[in-house]
Amino acid sequence: MASRTGRTEALMTAGLNLIQQALSIYDSDLRLAACNRRFQEMFDLPDRLVTPGVDFEDTIRFLVERGEYGAVEDAEEAVRARVEIARQFQPHYMERTRPDGRTISVEGAPLPEGGWVTVYTDITPTRQHEAMLRARSEELSEQLVTHAEELSAANRQLAATNAALEETSRQLAVMEARTRLTAEMMPAHIAHVDAERRYTYSNRRLSSVLPGRPRDILGRPIAEALGGAAHARIAPHLDAAFEGRESVFEFTDEISSRRIRVAFTPDRREEGIEGVYILSMDVTEETQARAALQQTRRREMAAQLTSGLAHDFSNLLTIILGSQSRLSALPLPAQARPLVDATLAAARRGGTLLERLAQLTGARDWTPQACATDAFLADLETLARAGLPEDMALHIRNEMPGARLMLDPGLVQDALLNLILNARDACGGQGRIGVTLSALQGTWVEFAVTDSGPGFSDAALKRGCEPFYTTKGGEGSGLGLAMVYDMAKLAGGRVTLGNSFSGARVALRLPLRAAPVEGAGRLVLLVEDSPDLRATVREMLTRLGHAVVEAASVAEARALLDTLTEIGAVLTDITLEGGETGLDLAAGIGPTGPPVWFMTALPRAHPLHAAARARGPVLAKPFTTQALAQALDAGRAA
Repeated sequence: MASRTGRTEALMTAGLNLIQQALSIYDSDLRLAACNRRFQEMFDLPDRLVTPGVDFEDTIRFLVERGEYGAVEDAEEAVRARVEIARQFQPHYMERTRPDGRTISVEGAPLPEGGWVTVYTDITPTRQHEAMLRARSEELSEQLVTHAEELSAANRQLAATNAALEETSRQLAVMEARTRLTAEMMPAHIAHVDAERRYTYSNRRLSSVLPGRPRDILGRPIAEALGGAAHARIAPHLDAAFEGRESVFEFTDEISSRRIRVAFTPDRREEGIEGVYILSMDVTEETQARAALQQTRRREMAAQLTSGLAHDFSNLLTIILGSQSRLSALPLPAQARPLVDATLAAARRGGTLLERLAQLTGARDWTPQACATDAFLADLETLARAGLPEDMALHIRNEMPGARLMLDPGLVQDALLNLILNARDACGGQGRIGVTLSALQGTWVEFAVTDSGPGFSDAALKRGCEPFYTTKGGEGSGLGLAMVYDMAKLAGGRVTLGNSFSGARVALRLPLRAAPVEGAGRLVLLVEDSPDLRATVREMLTRLGHAVVEAASVAEARALLDTLTEIGAVLTDITLEGGETGLDLAAGIGPTGPPVWFMTALPRAHPLHAAARARGPVLAKPFTTQALAQALDAGRAA
């Protein structure tokens, strides 16, 4: 690294020496940072005054004492005055005649980090040309000579101004690039549409917030970019924004099933509203958590309202059961026995109803844990078949084989058994029941229970999840679907009722949360210089249960490793921006640091690929989440 820095400095020095003007650069502490050979030659400076780090005041004192600025009464005061002017770091342009009669121009410009750069140009030939024009005044009018002098001075001033403007333009370009990079890193879509409702700005995050939409949307109408359904949901609010009203609202995207929060802010100008600023965020997880919290509060309120009634009702049932038991022990007429038995059965049914109410309003919690879908469905089938008649067929299909999800297996199993038994009753003891587990648009895990019965009535479709609503007459409590609905809301999910061609369909949707792989849950340092690829790999790692910090270069990665001692693993691309590679990063970590995994698009025969394989596991791009999980597990085992 040191040799590379030395070569860079040598190249820079050689380039500066090729410039015909004298040049010097002083830092914010007024110490020499760099200069060229022409600077030393123009002012005949000793070597000690062109050595980096020399104080500006020492150079000025040398020039004052040698008479560079003419005769001065107080040398120290002259030095102090010139140093004080230099500390102001203001752009300046001046011309002066040196003691040897030559004329130079001095052009200075401040630097963004402090200090300034100064360029000295020998303009003696230009002055001589002006003098010649003056000498030929009998041939040329005085006005033309004056104009030529003014034009020459103006040209020099314009050149200095252009240089300052170019530096300002460069700084603005750097600031704009940093601002754009910051906007593109935000987990939200930031955009602007003009009066024609076409995008004039986008941080290119639309496809992250609304999957399936294009990434590059500049110039496109907002209706085309979003699609008809989503645009119809936001159109009234967009119309209001063009009328001058700000708004914040949420809607569910039909394509991705994600919950989106949108903020519209009118772009007000002197001529009126010329556009709208847009901020869109994916709040699906927040909405799921909010729904779960709301359901918990409803259950707490229901428990408070029913606890007193249930207590008194339980006491009454106890009295009824005790009295009927004593009555049944007495010699009774034959006609009385059926009445006693019916009373006892009704009281016991009331006790069962109280138990169901306690389950519905009790303090149950959604406690997710890692759950293998294959084993979960196998257990469900074993339990369900025990409650089904021989003529009833049960088919369970797993469209997520091998997946491990974060679920509360007890609550989900109870809910599915409830739905299966309801389907059994609806089919009249014979027919077909199906259970399908699938992932829905990367947002939900869906358990769909179907049957070959008559399906739901219109009333049942509207009220099926209401407590105590039943289509079984006196044989049903009306709490089965209500308990399933309660469980889904507790988890931040939902229950939908519908009919298919063959019968009823109940879909239990829960938030899709992948369980972390065994031994995961570490803080992973992801090193990748492509922002798009870095975002994709970051999402893969978070799905596997890892926390992620990111870097685009070896220098950034080393700074994070020095700062965050809790980093437990490093996943790095082999080729990175800058001169160093992922192999250099791994070499610096050493055997006592976190393990390192490599990823690359280089062919296996490439020397860097071979060197990486000698150091650790290498993932070939492109790769899937499953391949990433397997590679991390393999590397851990090794």
